[in-house]
Amino acid sequence: MNNAFWTIVLRFIRFGIVGASGMVVDFGITWFCKEKLRWNKYISNSLGFVTAATNNYIWNRLWTFQSQSEAVAREYLSFFLIAVVGLGINNLVIYLLHGRLKWNFYLSKLIAIGVVTIWNFTMNYVFTFRA
Repeated sequence: MNNAFWTIVLRFIRFGIVGASGMVVDFGITWFCKEKLRWNKYISNSLGFVTAATNNYIWNRLWTFQSQSEAVAREYLSFFLIAVVGLGINNLVIYLLHGRLKWNFYLSKLIAIGVVTIWNFTMNYVFTFRA
């Protein structure tokens, strides 16, 4: 296997680590706003998602892809839009597997996370950070 292959593998692993940190940020912000501040659950959830996406953009820019681009606003917008599409894909997979096929919800969610991780990494690798 050549060096380019291992570079992609390393980036994918880093992308996964950043994604896991984003999940902690998402759940933490959502929980804090909903439970401690008593904000609306949808507002809390949305704030958690936006904060996590922003966290993930920053860490992926600096650590995963080591972007030197000065077009930070373009990168962020691209990253965020890909994340929003990923959220839609996540919900679609859960709907199809759990809602239609009656699979276990958490198994459906786990599969959805896998599908969306591949989607997000690929789209950000090709478009956002143009590796």
